[in-house]
Amino acid sequence: MLGQDEPSQDLAAIVVPAVGVLLATDDPWQPYCLLDPGGGVVEPVAEYLRDLQAGGRAAATQRSYGMDLLRWFRFLWAIGVPWDQATRFEAREFCRRLQVVDKPVQQQPASTLGAKMRAAGTANAMTGKRSPGTKYAAATAAHSESVLRHFYDFHLDCGTGPIVNPFPLARGRRGRGANAHRSPMERARAQRSGQFRPRLPDRVPRSIPDEKFNELFALLPSLRDRALVAFWVSTGARASELLGVRQGDVDPGQQLITVIRKDDM
Repeated sequence: MLGQDEPSQDLAAIVVPAVGVLLATDDPWQPYCLLDPGGGVVEPVAEYLRDLQAGGRAAATQRSYGMDLLRWFRFLWAIGVPWDQATRFEAREFCRRLQVVDKPVQQQPASTLGAKMRAAGTANAMTGKRSPGTKYAAATAAHSESVLRHFYDFHLDCGTGPIVNPFPLARGRRGRGANAHRSPMERARAQRSGQFRPRLPDRVPRSIPDEKFNELFALLPSLRDRALVAFWVSTGARASELLGVRQGDVDPGQQLITVIRKDDM
């Protein structure tokens, strides 16, 4: 716990330089490599990414985890704290920063920079998806907390990191099961919520406006294509689920379709 010995340093005013880089390689054994400001390999991250690869994580997942680790290590380099000496104070302040500070602005051509800034956070009229805003999304902060907690759990198990994970589980999760009040008829879920993990807002599912869907439907070249699209839409299945559908998974007469749900993958 943080107490009277908590550092008095105001980390809110710290400037975090964009040093170090997550380098994409052509090596299938090491698709991504985190380099420190001097160009050296950050070996604790390299070892962690190797473990992810052994567990079947795709290169895209390794990149996503690597970007979270790059943000964390940049923060540690800025405040002068070695990764294996980080405490809950540094972890807490880092998680606070992700929820408050602006994202680093990437260099853009002068002709497009103004348009990009004006459009930040606005919704696409067709899909309803919002363009990236100037702040980190809550999902980004939550993903970062989960990755860093897993990173320190890995090194804790290997005996190569601090003896206490600086990213602890929520207080209510310690000492009791996450499904303590679950009905025995319900399926148990693995719930490991971090103490510094922000709450994610409930999102209303995005949808194409009716008039845009009608335009799309009218452009389909055949009655067969229209029947297929109408059938797929009526099932409510995700696009990712439909991509794996085979002919034997469809029963048009009963208006049923077999899909593998995301939770079962």
